[in-house]
Amino acid sequence: MKSVQHEIDERTNLTSSNKFELLLFRLGTDNALGQSELFGINVFKIREIVAMPSITPIAGGTAHSLGVVNLRGQVIPVLDLPAIVGCKPATGLNIMLVTEFARTTQAFAVESVEDIVRLDWNQVLSAESSGAAGKLVTSIARLDGNTDGTRLAQVLDVEAILQMVSPQEQTQHEAQRPRSDLNIKPGTIILAADDSFVARTLIEQELQHLHAPYEMVKTGKEAWERLQVLADQAAAQGKTIMDKVCLVLTDLEMPEMDGFTLTRNIKGDIRFKGLPVVIHSSLSGSANEDHVRGVGADGYVAKFSAEDLAATLHGVLPARSK
Repeated sequence: MKSVQHEIDERTNLTSSNKFELLLFRLGTDNALGQSELFGINVFKIREIVAMPSITPIAGGTAHSLGVVNLRGQVIPVLDLPAIVGCKPATGLNIMLVTEFARTTQAFAVESVEDIVRLDWNQVLSAESSGAAGKLVTSIARLDGNTDGTRLAQVLDVEAILQMVSPQEQTQHEAQRPRSDLNIKPGTIILAADDSFVARTLIEQELQHLHAPYEMVKTGKEAWERLQVLADQAAAQGKTIMDKVCLVLTDLEMPEMDGFTLTRNIKGDIRFKGLPVVIHSSLSGSANEDHVRGVGADGYVAKFSAEDLAATLHGVLPARSK
C-alpha cells in the first residue's frame, strides 16, 4: 500500500505535466432538468472525506449553513452545497467534504462521492469562454478526454461560493488603508490571470487601490499567448518584454494551462529573463509552497488578503522596476 506521503508527492508531481486530480461528486437533481449532474473540486483542496457526522445547528446561522461539527477537536462550519447550487438530494446529505481553502477550513455536505479522476488541464474549459458561465461554476471538465466526449463535470468556484455565503466587507477596510503605489516602470503593466470571477474582482480592486496598470485574463493559456504578442511588439520596437510587462500575477488552478506550467514556460524562455512571476492561489500548504519555489516563482501569496498581496508585490517589484 502506498504511504500517505508517497500519494501526496505523486499528486504534487502531476503539476509538472499540466495535470491534476478532480474529486467528482453528486448533489442531487437540479431544478432545471431534474437530472443528477457531476460536480468537481480539485483534490488539493480536499483535506478529508467523511460520512456525515452529527451536526450542531447554530442559532441565527445563514441560509446555507447547516451548523458546525467537532472533528478531532476542531469546530468546522458545514455548508449545504446542494442548496447553494440549486439541487435536491434524492438520498439525503450523506457525505461531508472537509476543505482547506484560502487559509480557512470548512465542510461541504454532498449527496455522494463518485470518483477521483486524473485530468490534463487541456481537458478543462473556462465556463465563461465556452458560453456556459454560471456564478458558481468556474470551468467545465471533459472527462472522456476528447472534444467529442459527452461526460462532463462542472468544476465549482469555491471562491464564489464562500463569497456568496459569507461576503467579505472590503469597502470600508480599503478606505482605511493608506495607499502605497507600486514602483512600476512607466509604460509597463501587471499581467494577471485567474479563472474565478470573484478572484479577478478582488485582484482588480487591489491593483486599482495601488494605482497599478494591469491587464486581466482568465486562463494560463491566455496569459501565455498575451505574453507572446507583447514580446513580439517589444522586439519590433527594439525593446524587451520588461518595457511592456513588469510582473505576472497568476493563479494555480486554471483551465487549459495551470499556473505551474505558465511559470515554467516564462522562466524557461530567454525572452522573459528577469520577468518576475508571483503566484496567488487558494492552494495553500507547505507542499504547494515548496512546489511554487521549485518552478522558479518569485513570490507566493495565499488568497485572499489585500495586505499580503500588496506586500508581496512591493517585495518583488522594487529591485526589478527601477
